[in-house]
Amino acid sequence: MSTDRLSMTLSALADPTRRAILARLALGETSVTELAEPFDMSLPAVSKHLKVLERAGLITRGRDAQWRPCRLEAGPLKDVASWLEHYRRFWEESLDRLDLYLQRLQKGDGNDGQH
Repeated sequence: MSTDRLSMTLSALADPTRRAILARLALGETSVTELAEPFDMSLPAVSKHLKVLERAGLITRGRDAQWRPCRLEAGPLKDVASWLEHYRRFWEESLDRLDLYLQRLQKGDGNDGQH
């Protein structure tokens, strides 16, 4: 995975409208019209969001007669999750150290008598 692809994915995910579109598509493929319903924006505006998601590889748009269904493509999301995994481990280890420190304080180690 190149940094450019990760950057494109993160950039696409930075917008709350695009995240809402992805959340809807996680339920199954749907049309642009159905995707646009909950938003106070025009179909061309929703279409621009879809183009950003498509360029990032997060969705695909098919063609079924007159219906152009949009569907979620989870590959780039897996790449983001893999990248974030390193940081999750960092925070877990930091919190584990904090937990051990707090346990020692509660047992009286390092307690200076002040509460």
